[in-house]
Amino acid sequence: MNATAVGGVRAFRVYLEMIKFEHSIFALPFALIGMMWGSRMELHTPWPGPRVFVLIILAMVSCRSAAMAFNRIADRDIDAINPRTKMRAIPAGMLKLKQVNLFFFGSCLLFFVAAGLLNPLALALSPVALGVTLFYSLTKRFTPLCHFVLGLSLGIAPSAAWIASTGKLAMAIGPITLAVVFWTAGFDIIYALQDDEFDASHGLRSLPQTLGRPKALAVSRICHTLAVICLAIGGMMSGSGIVWFIGVAFAAALLTYEQSLVKPTDLSRVNMAFFTLNGFVSLGMFVFAFIDQITGIRH
Repeated sequence: MNATAVGGVRAFRVYLEMIKFEHSIFALPFALIGMMWGSRMELHTPWPGPRVFVLIILAMVSCRSAAMAFNRIADRDIDAINPRTKMRAIPAGMLKLKQVNLFFFGSCLLFFVAAGLLNPLALALSPVALGVTLFYSLTKRFTPLCHFVLGLSLGIAPSAAWIASTGKLAMAIGPITLAVVFWTAGFDIIYALQDDEFDASHGLRSLPQTLGRPKALAVSRICHTLAVICLAIGGMMSGSGIVWFIGVAFAAALLTYEQSLVKPTDLSRVNMAFFTLNGFVSLGMFVFAFIDQITGIRH
C-alpha cells in the first residue's frame, strides 16, 4: 500500500464509500414496508411512532455497516489483486485495518443497543440477524450459492422491522422476506458476471463461475420471477389493497427490463441493471405500499 490513510471529512467520505451507503436503498424500503404492515395488523395503524421508526433506521444502518466493514476486512487480500476492487479503502491504503476494525465493532455495538431499545424479541434475535449478514462474506470461498445467503441477509430486513414494531413475528411477512431473498440473489448473480473469470482463477465460487454465464442468467431470471410471485402472495396474506398489486406489476416490469439489459456476451450495462433499476424496484415498492396504507383501497 503506497497511499496514506486519510483523515477528517475525507475519511468520512471514504467510510461511506467503503460500506456503499447508497446501497442501503435496497433493503431499507422493504424494512419500512415490514414496519408499516406489522404496525397496521397489530396496532391498527401503519405508523408505530417516531421512537420505533428512528430505532429501526438505526438498527438497519448499523447492521449493514457492520456487515460491509466485515466484508472489506475479510476480502482485503482478494480485493487487492482484483482489478475491479483494488482501489477499495483497505487495499488502496486510504483506511488502516485497525480503523476499519474499530468501525466494525462500533457498528455492532450500535446495532445491539438499538435492538435492545426496541423490544426483548428484537434483542434476542439480533445476534442471528448480525450473524447471517456477516456470514455472507465468507460464503464465496466455498459455495456458489453465496448469492442466496446475501439475499437472506437483506431478506431479514422486513421481518426484523415487523418484529421491531410489534414485538412478535407473523407468517404474513414471510413471503416478503422470500421476495427480497430471490430479488437480491437475482441481481447479485448479474453483478457477479463481472468477476467470473477472476473467481475461477482464484478459487472463489459464484453461479457464473460454476454454471457459466448463460445458465447463471437463467437462474437469475427464475429468481426474479419467484420474487414477483412472492410479492403478490405477501400482499394477499397481509390484506393489502389494489395499489400494492399495481406496485407488484411495476416491479415485474422493471425486473423484466433489467434482465433484458444483460447478456452473456455483453456486460456493458451491468451497473445500470444492478444499481439504478433495483433502486427503483425497492423505492417503488415502498411508495406503492405507503399509498396503499394511507388510501385504504381494498379489493
